Amino acid sequence: MNAGLLILAADQQLPEDVGKSGPLGLLLTVVLLVAVLLLGRSMGKHLKRLPPSFDPADAPVDVPDDASELFEPRPGEELLDVLRRQPLAIEPPRRVDPDEGPTAAS
Repeated sequence: MNAGLLILAADQQLPEDVGKSGPLGLLLTVVLLVAVLLLGRSMGKHLKRLPPSFDPADAPVDVPDDASELFEPRPGEELLDVLRRQPLAIEPPRRVDPDEGPTAAS
């Protein structure tokens, strides 16, 4: 029974050109290769035009008049100062010491 199946399978083999690449695959591969080479060449030209550093070379030096100009206020610093000056919503419990009188707990 197995021998009969092998003979039938041998008669129904695929043609020889199945699985081989055709001229369209070669053309597509060559086109993609040329595109990669052109893109690499263009990128190389653009990279050669870049400056070595993006830092401003001729930036004027800003010399402050006094020490208060050395420190720039950070964003939200004014709001933090206002909140620090506000009284606490909940104060800690106060201890009453008979010798010293009422003092705030630390």
